[in-house]
Amino acid sequence: MAFLFNRGGRQKQPAELARSLKDLLPKLSDNGSPPKVEEEVARTMSQMKVIVQGTQEAESSPEEVHKLIHAIIQEDLLYDISKSVRLLPFEARKDTQILFSHILRFKPANAAPGDPSAISYLVLQRPEIIIELCRGYNHAQSAMPCGQILRQALAYDTIAAVVLYDESQPGERAVQLKEVDVGHRQSGKGTFWNFFQWINKGSFEVSADAFTTFRDLLTKHKQLVSQYLATNYELFFTQYYNPVLLLSQSYVTKRQSIKLLGELLLDRSNYVVMTQYVASGDNLKLTMNLLKDDRKMVQYEAFHVFKVFVANPNKSDEVRRLLIKNRSRLLRFLPNFLEGRTDDDQFLDEKSFLVRQIELLPEEGSEAARAMLGQGQAVDAVA
Repeated sequence: MAFLFNRGGRQKQPAELARSLKDLLPKLSDNGSPPKVEEEVARTMSQMKVIVQGTQEAESSPEEVHKLIHAIIQEDLLYDISKSVRLLPFEARKDTQILFSHILRFKPANAAPGDPSAISYLVLQRPEIIIELCRGYNHAQSAMPCGQILRQALAYDTIAAVVLYDESQPGERAVQLKEVDVGHRQSGKGTFWNFFQWINKGSFEVSADAFTTFRDLLTKHKQLVSQYLATNYELFFTQYYNPVLLLSQSYVTKRQSIKLLGELLLDRSNYVVMTQYVASGDNLKLTMNLLKDDRKMVQYEAFHVFKVFVANPNKSDEVRRLLIKNRSRLLRFLPNFLEGRTDDDQFLDEKSFLVRQIELLPEEGSEAARAMLGQGQAVDAVA
């Protein structure tokens, strides 16, 4: 591959490129890196990119790709790169995405069936790489390239498990999945829980990318996530999701979070979590307040959560009591709710169904209501 050259014109071998980059990365600095160092980093990573994807004139060589990936792993270079993404020159950040993408997919010609070997390496030997990629959301410069790499890696359940169950702090060994007790409740200080801050407190670009990764993590690994949410229900919903995302000051975050909540509750794999969520009067109050938000799209997404409470045939006494308490208000409110959506037949049908379900509830104070609710104390109406 004659297009790989250094300043002296000699072609650098994959192992040389890996060692060279290993030596260069520590010289990058948050306070401004020497231009020569940045140039060398960019040149070296560009040469690596050419090895893995070839050029218009020449295709990549599987043998050379294999040599490069082996050298990168031998030098523990993926870890160094993942820690340094924010410090890389702009073009080198893009090359990082390409390198990781090829490494995550690469299988030698004689490889046995199964996941690419890089996945086993990341999970079993160097999960710190995945955690450092997550921490890329701490910096605007690294958020998007790290997010792109993460989402590709998160196609695999084992990578998702690393993100969910890691509770390490910077400088500590990351989670070893063989040591995880999935029935043990988490502290809320691990890697996954940082996503709430990255989504709610980051710049728009960081927040949007972090939410995309967060959504992929929660929706593409159904069995893993259903177990995780069931074990960490109170921490996830009461301390984080409801107060941080559903009540976010960011319109985009609030709308996306309500929509995601509806998807999670309606997913059959989350049945246990759904029944617990819709049994809570506090959750119903929050949802009814979101129905009155100033933004119509927030109202619309909240409607899809509200319908789960109303349509549930096994309502808790707490939820039933709250619906009866607000029966007359809801019957005045719902018929005119989002009346502009005249071309959305599914929404109109669902709204009519909810109105009928609420009409079937007994009026507050009636003999039927007292019989239904027994001797329980009435829940205050939503303001």
